[in-house]
Amino acid sequence: MSVTPPAPVVDEDAVRLAELGYKQELHRGMSGFSNFAVSFSIISVLAGCITSYGIAMTSGGPIAISLGWPLVGVFVLCVALAMGEICSVYPTAGGLYFWAGRLARKNKAVWAWYVGWFNFLGEVAVTAAIDFGAALTWTAFANLAWGWAVTPVRTFILFAVILLSHGLLNTFGVNLVKLLSNISAWWHLVGVAVIVAFLAFIPDHHQSLSYTFFHFENHSGWVNPIYVFFIGLLMAQYTYTGFDASAHVAEETHSAATNAPKGIVNSVIVSILAGWVLLVAVTAAIQDYSAELGTATGLPAAQIFVDAAGHKAGIFLIFICGVAQYFCGMASVTANSRMAYAFSRDGALPGSQMWSKVNVRTGTPTNSIWLCTVCALILASPALKSTTAYLAVTSIAVIGLYIAYVTPVLLRRLNPDFRTGEWNLGRWSAVIGWIAIGWVVFIVILFMLPPASPITVNNFNYAPIAVLIVLVFATVTWFVGGRQHFMKEVPPGHDTKPIEEIFNL
Repeated sequence: MSVTPPAPVVDEDAVRLAELGYKQELHRGMSGFSNFAVSFSIISVLAGCITSYGIAMTSGGPIAISLGWPLVGVFVLCVALAMGEICSVYPTAGGLYFWAGRLARKNKAVWAWYVGWFNFLGEVAVTAAIDFGAALTWTAFANLAWGWAVTPVRTFILFAVILLSHGLLNTFGVNLVKLLSNISAWWHLVGVAVIVAFLAFIPDHHQSLSYTFFHFENHSGWVNPIYVFFIGLLMAQYTYTGFDASAHVAEETHSAATNAPKGIVNSVIVSILAGWVLLVAVTAAIQDYSAELGTATGLPAAQIFVDAAGHKAGIFLIFICGVAQYFCGMASVTANSRMAYAFSRDGALPGSQMWSKVNVRTGTPTNSIWLCTVCALILASPALKSTTAYLAVTSIAVIGLYIAYVTPVLLRRLNPDFRTGEWNLGRWSAVIGWIAIGWVVFIVILFMLPPASPITVNNFNYAPIAVLIVLVFATVTWFVGGRQHFMKEVPPGHDTKPIEEIFNL
């Protein structure tokens, strides 16, 4: 009696990846929840909302915080939805630049090149900003808890320790990253609930509902209240970044064509809700606006915790935020390294053969992890001398990422041959896509305007210069070598198809 051998198990994700031109090299061990957790951790309402709370306190005050957060959230959700629809068709670690190359009707490699560089440098800047923000939070914690003197050198040393530890954790493999990302998601949700509970029940005094939602404050130096309110929205817009991470870990996610786009969208939805509850609670707990805005800790939200809940309870709440920010930075290194790996796999970065290697034992791109870690360390180094210089360098973070986010969305709208995947927006696709494009155009312009008056060296907005530097850098490197080898020279062992097949030329 003959026994029919079992049918071989077909890895549909690997097959889909091969159809897009790439060999499965990374370890595919992430669930849909883990994919969501990475993006949710990078958005991190306990990081962005807390470290940048002072931006909105200065420009607009409570109305820019309590109403600005959901307002920005709705438009960011449109961006996420439009990105998710494209991600479902092209679930690769390259993400945005690969999408741009596939969707552009002409000069495909050029579109992919520019989007890739904005994405890569934007993610390096975000990684630096997140971990430097975490260092600021932990130095504020140490100052309040033990009287530890805060100096630029001490803050930078702590930043370097945090950043290097994130490189080390990512080196151990995707299973550890998955575990820590899952823990991070729950830490954020439970942490928000704990902070809200403390701020709701401990303080003897709360602001009224009208104050919490509609009170206007202006410490920016500008006179026009509408302009001041818009500048205050930068707090929310800065926090809503990093959700492209779900696309960058798509090659490590099961059922990536549906789970990756869901991760992008759900991370934004949950952040809108959790962040709004958190911000309303913090704003209602304000005790002394001027004193808390000018706090010696450098973190107005931290001072609000202490003033509202008491010294010990306030320090505990700061601790919750500090741990969340640590998780946030770890997830940012994860996403940044996967994008760098994919970009190198297609021959974009100098030394691509080194950065595109995958550690056989861990199934992770170890070399690209440390590349991104070191780049973030270098990018933040001006903070040793000048915080203004550091802010000038990292101003590319939000603008760079959102330019990379929306370019594929624009190309998708201009490409009549695009066919939607398993996860799509149906008849709402065009409306949502154009709203997303319009919003990004608006915030890119907004981010380039001066935030304070009078304009000085210390408050000058260097964002236009940063964007120009990236454009010049990408243009020069394209003509120097990119046009000869990008998407054409394949590092050994990758079995990647040439550009003509990948982009269907």
